[in-house]
Amino acid sequence: MDQGIGCLVIGYGNTLRSDDAAGQQIADRVAAWNLERVHSLAVHQLTPELAEPLAMAQMAIFIDVYAVQEKTASEKTASVQVIELSPTLESNYTTRIGHSADPRSLLMLAQQVYGTCPPSWWVLVPAINFEFGEALSSLTQQGVVVALEQVRQLIQDQLSITENVADSV
Repeated sequence: MDQGIGCLVIGYGNTLRSDDAAGQQIADRVAAWNLERVHSLAVHQLTPELAEPLAMAQMAIFIDVYAVQEKTASEKTASVQVIELSPTLESNYTTRIGHSADPRSLLMLAQQVYGTCPPSWWVLVPAINFEFGEALSSLTQQGVVVALEQVRQLIQDQLSITENVADSV
């Protein structure tokens, strides 16, 4: 029996802008894990078409980068951030889809169109280099390693909770 998408992982960013590629690289690595009921997408940007698979998922993890200044990075204060996103969105939040979008816009769209959106997390990796290129800075490479562990832990924690609840029903 098909149980649908347990976890939808969406990594996004521009693969030709150095550190901005980290979200897609992480999504590709998660896909390579071949975990049952985990569907991973590497995309350039968040688009309305992602609302349908998002609405079908039991949980979602969005992965992107955030810019830090080099002096902050050298102080080692930049770290991977994991933000829990509420599936209940404020009615005054402006929906933006595309390059400037954030996951809350997509969650709101899924809620409005499909009547549901899953519990979601936003994993943000520190980045300092957005120049044309394909290599990640050492800061972002370290962040990718940490983010992969965070993603694995979120999947493990949340899917086991969901499946335990389903088993007890």
